[in-house]
Parts: sequence; C-alpha cells; structure tokens
Amino acid sequence: MSNFDDLKLAVEALSGGKNTVLFDDDLGTGGESFPSIMVRIPKFTSLSVLEGAPNAPHPMFVVDDLELPEVFISKYQNIVMHDRAYSLPFKDPKVYIDFDQAKACSEAKGVGWHLMTNAEYAGIALWCLKNGFMPRGNNNYGADHSAAHERGRITGESRTATGSGPVSWNHDGSDAGICDLNGNVWEWAGGFRVLNGEIQIIPHNNAGKHLDQSATSTQWKAILQDGTLVAPGTAGTLKFDNSVAGDATQTGHKVSGTTVISTTRTNPMYTGGDVNDYFGEQNQSFESLAAKSGVTIPMLLKLLGIAPPSTGLGGDHFWCRNYGERLPLRGGDWADAARAGVFALSLNDPRASSGGSVGFRAAFVNL
Repeated sequence: MSNFDDLKLAVEALSGGKNTVLFDDDLGTGGESFPSIMVRIPKFTSLSVLEGAPNAPHPMFVVDDLELPEVFISKYQNIVMHDRAYSLPFKDPKVYIDFDQAKACSEAKGVGWHLMTNAEYAGIALWCLKNGFMPRGNNNYGADHSAAHERGRITGESRTATGSGPVSWNHDGSDAGICDLNGNVWEWAGGFRVLNGEIQIIPHNNAGKHLDQSATSTQWKAILQDGTLVAPGTAGTLKFDNSVAGDATQTGHKVSGTTVISTTRTNPMYTGGDVNDYFGEQNQSFESLAAKSGVTIPMLLKLLGIAPPSTGLGGDHFWCRNYGERLPLRGGDWADAARAGVFALSLNDPRASSGGSVGFRAAFVNL
C-alpha cells in the first residue's frame, strides 16, 4: 500500500488537490485493493450554472436529503479488472458492456461507488457551458473534427487511450480536468430512462446509492410540467413524442419528423422493427429539442440535461426512440464529429445493448 499512498500524494500535489486517488474495498484476498484517479468536483448551486435556476445545490450534490460537499468523478473512462471499474490513464476503455454490467462493475467497488449518473453528467455539462469551455475530444477517428492536429493514441478500432489527448479534451481545459467527455466512446448514465416515451428519473442523485435501477424498479418517478415527481403512468407526465402523426416510417436509420416534449406519446417512432434494433431512431441537434405547443418544460429537465438549457450548444446531438425501455448514453463516440459533446444524449438503446463504442465511468460519493 505504501506505493499507492505515494501515488495519492503525487497526484494531489501535481493537481493542486483537484485530483486524488481513491481505493475500492478489499477484494477479500488479504488487504488487496486498487486505485482509481478521480477528479474532485466541489458543490455548486444550480443558479451558479443556469440562469433562473434555484439557488440550491445542483441535484448531483443531493442524495436523499443529504447535501454533499463534493462528488468524485473518474478522471478517465473506465477499464475493468476483477469485475470492478477503474479510472487509470493510457488504457483502452472498456467496451462491449451493457447497462447492468456497467452498474455492477461500478458498485462492486464498495459503498458510495456507482455508475456515473445522468445528474452528474448534466451538472458537469452545465458547468462547462457556464464557464465558457466546451471540451473537444476524439470525435473524428482519433482526432477532433474541429482541430485535426489534436489527436490521442489509438488503442482499438478508432478509440484512443484514456487521457491521451491534449488538455483541450478535458472538461476544464486543464491537466486536472475530467478527460474524454466529448467522444471516444459513449458512456452509460444511471438514474434516468425513457419507457414508451415517458421520461423517468430516480430523484436527486439517489442513483449514487446502490438502488434498484431494473426495468421493474419502484424507484423510477415520472415528471409533471411543474417539475413535480409522480408515479409512472400518471396522467399528464412529460414524454418524448414524434411531431409526425402515426407510427413514423423510416428512411435508412432515421424516421421522419422531430422529437418534441409532450404530455402524451401519440406518435411512436417506428415500432415496425425489433425493440433491440438500431433502426428507426429520431435524431436532431439537442439545442433544437423543444416542447409541443402548450406544454411547459420544467427547470428540472434543463438541470438534468434532458432538455436544452439554452442556445449555444454547438452541434451536440440528440437521438431518441420512444418505444420500449431506453437507457441514456452520453457524450458521443469517435465517429460523431460535431454531434459529439458534453450535451450529446442518445436514448436509442435498451439496457442490454453493448458494442465497441459503448463504455462507462464510475463516480464516488461519501455516504
């Protein structure tokens, strides 16, 4: 452990305390545990990152009624060893992992460890937008589409080694920032799903605990226009609907129309295919996602990155299928070009999906 202690001291000293090394629980093999390099995110208010929001801690800093002074985010997209998630530099990120596997590998590390939640991704994205730094990344086959000279080290297919890009690929533009939130591989996010179009969340950052996030979990809550959380299936809850009447047809992979936020799911998006296929998704810029006439988008959806907080989000994209259960992927991958970014959100995939461009990262809260 002395070498790990030295590593922790070195990481904290070099980052001015912005990064640290956290260890998971004993593997049960005589005191053996392994390190993850983490970025400390001190508590900030919703108002500090979004005009008109409450002057209260952003949801990522609230578990039940407990306000957290900080949240620790994996600096790097994770790898897996001993069925546990780890944040380490210059590694090929773990891919071919589904939602439940990513959640299990994160939680196996011990109390407080969890699959990074949608609330945490949204909080970081809002911080980036407010502070005028939208990170670039591997979104063009090893390089950034807007800065071709910025490249990472290719590790597999067109993935780049974790943290191998320049500091402009870090969330705050510094060596101490979170790496690779724009592109490289998509990342599963906990605490949010869409079920037959209905938007459902686990309140606050409660998904940071080891809660049931299964398809049949009672933890899921739907959302009314005023932001009130209610039981799924309650009349008038917010849903993703298609602007085109009927069961929309597809051309190639894309269905006609655009996604709108509504209180009904009147128009499914191509239910002619299997719920697990990749056909029939709706895609558009995230910034263009709007409410149906007469429907109000509550502040909560903006704070959780489910609806656009403002303009100026660049080309960050939004993908959706409002049929079946869909779990969120964040950030984009190596081929998404301008569509990748900290606000990029895909709601195409069922929880059992996996692939060579789908990974994850764990986070930690001190409970």
